Amino acid sequence: MSEAKVIWLTGLSGAGKSTLAEGLSVALRARGERVALLDGDALRRGLCADLGYSDADRVENIRRTAEVARLMLDQGLWVLVALISPFARERQLARERFAPGRFYEVHVHAPLAVAEQRDPKGLYAKARRGEIRQFTGIDSPYEAPEAPELRVDTAECTPDQAIERLTAALT
Repeated sequence: MSEAKVIWLTGLSGAGKSTLAEGLSVALRARGERVALLDGDALRRGLCADLGYSDADRVENIRRTAEVARLMLDQGLWVLVALISPFARERQLARERFAPGRFYEVHVHAPLAVAEQRDPKGLYAKARRGEIRQFTGIDSPYEAPEAPELRVDTAECTPDQAIERLTAALT
């Protein structure tokens, strides 16, 4: 077993964050690690259900998630966060909650056209029709990480290949 970390997967909706987090969770457990998964959709249904999608609410969503991740990390868990987390400043504030080397940012990249084509929840279509406002990538910005610990382009590799890259990078 190795020193636990927070693995913060950030990217557009449909980029593959949740898929990679779930696969990485399986890989880490297979090597004996204790793992917790904080998925943006699940957080929005529970801990962050009172938040909308304004910039201020997105900032608070990231703050709450980082705080929960810190509490879990303090208990020795690897924490996999799959969250759009569109703003660079807030991701930096999340990083600052952890000791150096304990926060590992992964940019899960997919071009907007690819993310829209995947659109597993139909959200891009709704945003394009004006049914969802402040949708990241459409009428709200996504600030890609400038220097993540790892960048995975899910348009250029399979989920299994991406999970292999993540697992190898963490050893």
